[in-house]
Amino acid sequence: MNLSIVIPALNEASRIETTLHAVRRQSGTHEVIVVDGGSVDNTAALAVPLARVIQAPCGRARQMNAGAAVAGGDLLLFLHADSSLPEEGIKAIHAAIEDPGVEAGAFRLRFDRTSPLLNFYSLCTRLSSPLICFGDRALFVRREVFDALGGFPDIPVFEDLELVRRLHRRGGFAFLPGYVTTAARRFDEHGPLRQQLLNSYLWTRYLLGTPPEKLADLYRYAVKR
Repeated sequence: MNLSIVIPALNEASRIETTLHAVRRQSGTHEVIVVDGGSVDNTAALAVPLARVIQAPCGRARQMNAGAAVAGGDLLLFLHADSSLPEEGIKAIHAAIEDPGVEAGAFRLRFDRTSPLLNFYSLCTRLSSPLICFGDRALFVRREVFDALGGFPDIPVFEDLELVRRLHRRGGFAFLPGYVTTAARRFDEHGPLRQQLLNSYLWTRYLLGTPPEKLADLYRYAVKR
């Protein structure tokens, strides 16, 4: 099964090369597409030698849908620009998807540094729950299933949870034991406790039915200018 890796990016010049080099070290053949959302730094230029680069309107859902639209693979993997797959992660995905009952899945998560709070959050990702399966856990999905569900919903935040919820309802969602490593920079910038309290507040409001549009201003992309 051919795999296409879609990486949405916005002002990721400090990270994109590291992420792409890590992807290229994974075993197996795969297509890599970086979807730039209008970066004002040289993210796109740095990515060009290592991946196919396209432009799309800013917004993670829109960028990932745009990448999926041009992808040639019948299996899609969505990876954040500040995250890296576990060693032999692509091999693990292919092994999981060999089961015809598996339609989609994701990994566990850890951060690029440790602290009691970050370690606890990482521990929580061992639970097989769609309610905490965010996009930084490297969501993969069969192409025909992604298309059947209409891709990521065009909402400003929690597009990842919404798609995972729909996938989980269908059945065949696999929680893989490997760990994606993601940057703790948002926690570093705002403080781990403060950031986690904000995350928990937004997540709770979303689960209680607050429209994502009303939550977006509290958790928008940090645009580096």
